[in-house]
Amino acid sequence: MGACLGACSLLSCASCLCGSAPCILCSCCPASRNSTVSRLIFTFFLFLGVLVSIIMLSPGVESQLYKLPWVCEEGAGIPTVLQGHIDCGSLLGYRAVYRMCFATAAFFFFFTLLMLCVSSSRDPRAAIQNGFWFFKFLILVGLTVGAFYIPDGSFSNIWFYFGVVGSFLFILIQLVLLIDFAHSWNQRWLGKAEECDSRAWYAGLLFFTLLFYLLSIAAVALMFIYYTEPSGCHEGKVFISLNLTFCVCVSIAAVLPKVQDAQPNSGLLQASVITLYTMFVTWSALSSVPEQKCNPHLPTQLGNETVMAGPEGYETQWWDAPSIVGLIIFLLCTLFISLRSSDHRQVNSLMQTEEGPPMLEATQQQQQQQAAACEGRAFDNEQDGVTYSYSFFHFCLVLASLHIMMTLTNWYKPGETRKMISTWTAVWVKICASWAGLLLYLWTLVAPLLLRNRDFS
Repeated sequence: MGACLGACSLLSCASCLCGSAPCILCSCCPASRNSTVSRLIFTFFLFLGVLVSIIMLSPGVESQLYKLPWVCEEGAGIPTVLQGHIDCGSLLGYRAVYRMCFATAAFFFFFTLLMLCVSSSRDPRAAIQNGFWFFKFLILVGLTVGAFYIPDGSFSNIWFYFGVVGSFLFILIQLVLLIDFAHSWNQRWLGKAEECDSRAWYAGLLFFTLLFYLLSIAAVALMFIYYTEPSGCHEGKVFISLNLTFCVCVSIAAVLPKVQDAQPNSGLLQASVITLYTMFVTWSALSSVPEQKCNPHLPTQLGNETVMAGPEGYETQWWDAPSIVGLIIFLLCTLFISLRSSDHRQVNSLMQTEEGPPMLEATQQQQQQQAAACEGRAFDNEQDGVTYSYSFFHFCLVLASLHIMMTLTNWYKPGETRKMISTWTAVWVKICASWAGLLLYLWTLVAPLLLRNRDFS
């Protein structure tokens, strides 16, 4: 009886997939805005693809993928020979991740083009955005199945460069979201301190600011210890020193009197968050250096021995500390994209979202939400205009698909080498992304001083 009731409950929730975001046919969906529900479901599709990609890297699944015709062959059917502990098992797992992420990226790119210039829910395409979830799921499954029939050839090599560009852009989007989060955090705690006339909020801001800076200093020290040598690894030393210097510069710029006059909300909390994120990106870049003595995350070499490709003895290498931390940051930032509506005009302009509704519109939406709650459905809050750019949201998910592909595969470039390691391309892309991120943050500080005729309030 319990199993039957559980099955009925699942079927009632599954009916949401066949309807639109209002979920008129089911009571399992909470009363919420169409815009929020749709973004969350699309994000769930992306997370589902990430989960499948992680499963593809498990040894048990890799042993089954070994039977596919396009794996473990280079050129005219010559078996792949890999040096060290890594053999064909990991190689085919990485190629499977490439195909899974290709399917999700193609899925969201299709909606990027389809949803161009949608201005309100009255547009017929808005019904596609907010409904037909069962058919969208079928499309995603079809793309996934079709992606595994793509011949290897030059596919992996070409798709690698798409992943590099997409991951670079998504790292910058992550930085924008972190800047927005730090600004909102600082503004809210300062507001609570003024309302409550309590110094506890100021103490909290000071504590987290010092904590982030201490973590950044510890990261610098650990990177010098584990990723450099006294007589070598000069590139790593330069990267760490430069990024440390740049972080000190932006921290000083954040508290300059003229910057404080132009942007009273700027401060060391935001600078500390950006500094810590920059240290993480630097750490991620150093973990991609293809030199054993400068990178402890590389697979241990076995001298001149080689291991023939075979269905046993797989050892996947993406479960290192930088990849796990990167996966956690990716999940949080992607979820934040689905839920956020910033109070900052600059961030909303960049991320193609709208600010919170005025008081009158908020009251009307509250009345709609109360009525929707009685019916167990979401309500349409975009009749007069969309609250976010449908097309740009899907484009962000395209970049997220490419970024997670590079993260799970350790930025491995298929065909460039027979070792399962990253290349200098990955190192330079990540380092350049950290520099571009710091430059972007510095621009947010000095822009009001340089462009006095624009409103940056």
